[in-house]
Amino acid sequence: MNKKPKTPWPTKDVMNQIYDLKLWGGKEVDFYSGIGSHDPQIINPYLNALITFFKTKNKSLVICDLGCGDFNIGKHLAKYTRKYFAIDIVDNLIQRNKNIFKEDNLEFYCLDISKDKLPPADCIILRQVLQHLSNSEIKNLVKKIETYKYIILTEHIPIGDFIPNKDIISGQGIRLKKNSGVNLLEAPFNLKIKEMKILNEYILENNKGRITTYFYKIL
Repeated sequence: MNKKPKTPWPTKDVMNQIYDLKLWGGKEVDFYSGIGSHDPQIINPYLNALITFFKTKNKSLVICDLGCGDFNIGKHLAKYTRKYFAIDIVDNLIQRNKNIFKEDNLEFYCLDISKDKLPPADCIILRQVLQHLSNSEIKNLVKKIETYKYIILTEHIPIGDFIPNKDIISGQGIRLKKNSGVNLLEAPFNLKIKEMKILNEYILENNKGRITTYFYKIL
C-alpha cells in the first residue's frame, strides 16, 4: 500500500519552529534572525548602501520591510524614512519587536506576505526572505510588489553560473544546495523592471555562495 506524501507544513508553522528551536543560532537571546542579519562584515556595507539611497530621497520614502525578522537591520534604517512598515509572519516575534522598538514613524504587522494585503509604500525591502519560500509563494508575492516603485532585494545565491528558481518546499533549506537561487527577472517570476543595479555583494568563505543585494526600479 502506497503511503501518501507528507503535506508540507504551512510557512507560518515552519518559521515559528525555526525561531523556537533556534535553528538560525542565537541560543542566548529570545529571537535571532541568523548571522546574515548580525555579522558586521555582511550588514554594515548593506546598511551604508541603503542609508545612502534613502538620503538621496531626502528621507521621504515610505518603506515596507517584508520579513523584518529580529529587526537588527531595520532598527538602523527607520530614522532615514518617512514611514517604515516592518512585517513578519511570526506573531511572537512581531510582538517582541513592538515592545522593544518604538519610533513615531515605525509600525509592525504580523502578515503572511504571500497571502495578505501589504501596506502602501514607495519601496519594498526583501532581505534573504525569498530564498526560504516556494516558487508558488514567490509568484503570489511578485504580483503585489510589482506595483511598488522600488524593490531592494537581497538573496543568498551560488558563486558563478547557476540555474535560477529551482523550486523548494518552504522552510526546507534554501536553493543553494541545488546550485540555484532566486532571480525575480527569470521564469517563472518574470518581474518587469526599468532599472537594475547591484548595491552590495558579500562573498562567503569556503564556497558557501554570495549574499547579493539588487536595486530594482519598476516600470
